[in-house]
Amino acid sequence: MDSHVWPLVSSLGLLLLLSLLTGHRVVEGSSRHHGYAHSSGRHRHQLQTTYSSRQAHAFRPTKLFVFGDSYADTGNIGKAESNSWKVPYGITFPGKPSGRFSSGRVLTDYFAKSMGARSPIPYKWKRLGTQHLQYGMNFAYGGTGVFNTLVPHPNMTAQIGLLEQLIKDKTFSAGDMKWSVVLVTLSGNDYSAYNARNGMIQSLPAFIESVVIQLSKNLRRLYALGAKKVAMAALQPLGCLPTSTAANSFQSCNDTVNLLVELHNQMLHQAVDDLNNQTHSSTFIIVDLYSSFMSVLNSTGGDPKFDKPLKPCCIGINSGYNCGSVDKTGSKMYTVCEDPESAFFWDMVHPTQAGWQAVFSSISAALSAALSF
Repeated sequence: MDSHVWPLVSSLGLLLLLSLLTGHRVVEGSSRHHGYAHSSGRHRHQLQTTYSSRQAHAFRPTKLFVFGDSYADTGNIGKAESNSWKVPYGITFPGKPSGRFSSGRVLTDYFAKSMGARSPIPYKWKRLGTQHLQYGMNFAYGGTGVFNTLVPHPNMTAQIGLLEQLIKDKTFSAGDMKWSVVLVTLSGNDYSAYNARNGMIQSLPAFIESVVIQLSKNLRRLYALGAKKVAMAALQPLGCLPTSTAANSFQSCNDTVNLLVELHNQMLHQAVDDLNNQTHSSTFIIVDLYSSFMSVLNSTGGDPKFDKPLKPCCIGINSGYNCGSVDKTGSKMYTVCEDPESAFFWDMVHPTQAGWQAVFSSISAALSAALSF
């Protein structure tokens, strides 16, 4: 996702704004620690879904189809367009840049592994041959959202259109969809673009609602294509990303930004409940990245190996540079920590491989039960 963050307003002002403009109940009693993490106040399970045990145990997925952004992209974005193809990205896995926005593996890789499968190939490699299609396909492009953002790549609607065309071309079949799982990520690029385009804070709740409505339409399209299970990632705590915490030297999360994330996730949970009711199915589940990120980042329940979990491993030497940046002479304009596996965040937005592993470990048991992996 992009590195912009929402403009800051007072927490009290934002609470009143959300209440007045959306009609949604703002959760009372959200904790406000001075430390770097706090619970959402909703006490949600790591993975929320209702499903029939009989149906779940009869389901053995064979393919994974992936849609979304840089939290899921495994190489679709072009080499000339992103630092994810530059050193030191991929330093942990596969040992060189592979287009993943991390030191190594990302959410898609762990999701596929939990299915007992390899990561599906990126869409741009679709002509490699049918033998490479056995695990599905990844349509995710870094920097994208449900709407057009700041990058010239397919938004989620267009990504689903790519799959529809492959089905029409008989690259994939209805049978493939019946025995597939779909992973969808939406990690905040729509909101970054809104901020970059000088969107007004007063209109933000309505924009959040429009994002969730469009996302719901996209999820319904996947259902119409025959997807048996659709796992939708909740929005992670944007207020805990290094882009939000750099202002206080990576010491504490921005609670104001996280309030907006909570509103998004509140609407998302309602939308997913509505989809399951409307389709009389248990197709749609939520992978609660908000809770899992918080679980790992929180000092009482987090992984002790992340000594300073909000501080990124790879960072530009100043605000004008990013991880992977070089100057005109080719000199590195970034620094990398001694051990990426000891850091939760890789760059200003994305977790390290170790970070993703910790996040996935916190949801894997519930996910396996829900999807019968």
